[in-house]
Amino acid sequence: MSQPLPRRGRWRPGLDPPALVALLLGVGGVGYRLLLTLSTVPPSNSDEATFGLAALHIAAGQERPVFLYGQHYMGVLESYLAAPLLALFGPSWPVLRLPLLALYALFLWLIYRLTRRIGSPWFATLVVGLLALGSQRVVRDQLTVVGGRPEGKVAVLLMLLVVVGLARGTLRHRRLAVGLFGLLAGVAVWSDWLILPYVGAAALALLWAVRRDLLGWAGALLVAGFILGVTPMLAYYLTAGPGTDPLSVLGEVNTDDGPGPALTQRFSGAVLEGVPLATGLCPIDGCGRWPQSFGLLYPALLMIATVVAIIAYRRATGRAARVAPVVHLALVVGAALTLLSYARSPLAATDPLANARYLALLQLSLPAVLWPLWQAAVAALRGTAGVLTRLAGTLAAALLATLVATASLVTVLFVATGTVAPRADERAARNLADTLRASGPYEVYGSYWTCNRLIFNTDEAVACGVLDDGLVPGQNRYPVYWTRVAAASRPGYVVETGSPQEQRLRQLLGERADASLIADLDEYRIYHPETPLRPGR
Repeated sequence: MSQPLPRRGRWRPGLDPPALVALLLGVGGVGYRLLLTLSTVPPSNSDEATFGLAALHIAAGQERPVFLYGQHYMGVLESYLAAPLLALFGPSWPVLRLPLLALYALFLWLIYRLTRRIGSPWFATLVVGLLALGSQRVVRDQLTVVGGRPEGKVAVLLMLLVVVGLARGTLRHRRLAVGLFGLLAGVAVWSDWLILPYVGAAALALLWAVRRDLLGWAGALLVAGFILGVTPMLAYYLTAGPGTDPLSVLGEVNTDDGPGPALTQRFSGAVLEGVPLATGLCPIDGCGRWPQSFGLLYPALLMIATVVAIIAYRRATGRAARVAPVVHLALVVGAALTLLSYARSPLAATDPLANARYLALLQLSLPAVLWPLWQAAVAALRGTAGVLTRLAGTLAAALLATLVATASLVTVLFVATGTVAPRADERAARNLADTLRASGPYEVYGSYWTCNRLIFNTDEAVACGVLDDGLVPGQNRYPVYWTRVAAASRPGYVVETGSPQEQRLRQLLGERADASLIADLDEYRIYHPETPLRPGR
């Protein structure tokens, strides 16, 4: 029997409708962030500049740093990713951030694949749509090169996809897949310790999926892969001086000066401000009543997701069917531990707006947190459930719609009004760098948030030594710059107009203050005393 041939000239999409819509949403999210990247929005800062300077040194073959300069725990994988681009195009904030844009695109694709496998196609599309949006807080975490979180999220998603593939038997080379899991876990741990709750939860899921296989070659490859991933960190700790071992570093990072805020204050800051900020429901200057209500609801959603996953696990039969609720549980555990860890920090109470970045990893758990709401909403729309179930489903659908509307509104407000100040700040920093690079002085003192940013903007043509508000040596992450400025015969000073630093400087200069002022640029002033003024110790 003859078969009809397909008509030529008619394009037939290879994606089903949910995948096609998700693709369009993902392209929109990447395009939106590309425009922000090209505009250097959010603005750069000295923390990011330190990663950029490390990338420049890597590109030039000068150094092979393991951790961020001045620290013993934050990996510089992002610097290594950016180094080839900086070697080709030179120092530039958009070039430095391009690898993070690629990681974000990969994150969207991976979370869609994972959500589709442990949820449903249209639910995966909803998750991609929410993650394609981006408030100022969210895009700052995704696009600013400050270490750890973008690559950590990608690693965790790949690890969980490996678990799903192993449980369902869709991976051919099972041993190599387990070894890849270990490698990803090691790289994630080296890059940022904040990822540990999710890595641990994914490891438990792997143990459930292939516990028997781990007794043989698969287990050996898992350990070998993990050791390979953390090799830079292990080599550093074995060769560095005393006080740089992981326990000492962790103790130093978590040391509190004096009595900290009450636990209730920390939990309130983490839940009412941190969660809605990290999930893109608030502008960067604070949260309103409704976003705070969602933050308060978040722990309850975690508990509901736990109960739903346990029920689904008990009703399912076979490893292939049970892997979805297991992954849901892993994501819930990762979110709960991350939230509890942040709530223990005094920063959650004292400055929740600036430190909500530590909850950026909660985006990983969006498929698990929203899955019960989606199931209830679908059941209500189909009309196959009872009255109470339909009522609950209607409320769930309303909550999902409100989340989408709120995140969309915050994104639109940021695009409409929130990019003006960052662009002005970036122009001021660039103007300062261009002025100093053109006419000097080429060795200056300044604040922490001025120095490394200035050095990167000038491609190290200008060196800057960090001083605190009292003009006492501050946090100089890379001592080479401080040494260069200290050796200068006549160093200058770059201060913010009206800052405590400028007030102290003018006090020390006395009658020479006005004569030493050589430039007044936007928010910065440049002083270059005829008689060198050395910072006090």
